[in-house]
Amino acid sequence: MPRYIYQQKDWPNFLWDQEKLSGLLTQLRHQQGRLIGGMESIGFQLREETVLQTLMQDVVKSSEIEGEILDQSLVRSSVARHLGMEAAAVGPVDRNVDGVVEMMLDATQNYDQPLTKERLLNWHASLFPTGYSGFTKIKVGDWRKGPVEVISGHGSALPGPPQRGAAFERQSDKTGQGLMSALGQ
Repeated sequence: MPRYIYQQKDWPNFLWDQEKLSGLLTQLRHQQGRLIGGMESIGFQLREETVLQTLMQDVVKSSEIEGEILDQSLVRSSVARHLGMEAAAVGPVDRNVDGVVEMMLDATQNYDQPLTKERLLNWHASLFPTGYSGFTKIKVGDWRKGPVEVISGHGSALPGPPQRGAAFERQSDKTGQGLMSALGQ
């Protein structure tokens, strides 16, 4: 049995059972509607603060998954600055935190835009603004060449998925659909 998702026989062309998912999606959509209705009733300032808190937690928790512990005040300030909430943007600017925030905001606020090669490589450049991953110099904003190890925040090395950049570029050039086409979506 494969250990990693990219080792699945049909990766990245996944199948799902629409019948099993439709009930869950209906429940989720109902809860989403209730949440949106509640947000509309709380007033602009509180709604703005809620959005700021939610995005800050998204960035902090997503980074924790990778073993990166970010300073919440720096993340909050960066998110506020990017959202134009200058009153909440206090404290110094940390370029590493800013890069994670830029990538996360682009992913969450522009979810309806195609995931193109340029966009994906820009995310990579945002995540590694110095051109280093720890003490290792890396090529930023480009497809990797050869195998890669994924180093967790706990220092353990795992084999990375096979190289996909060339397939993405070929498929993207043919269809103009970007990554989703390369992944068979």
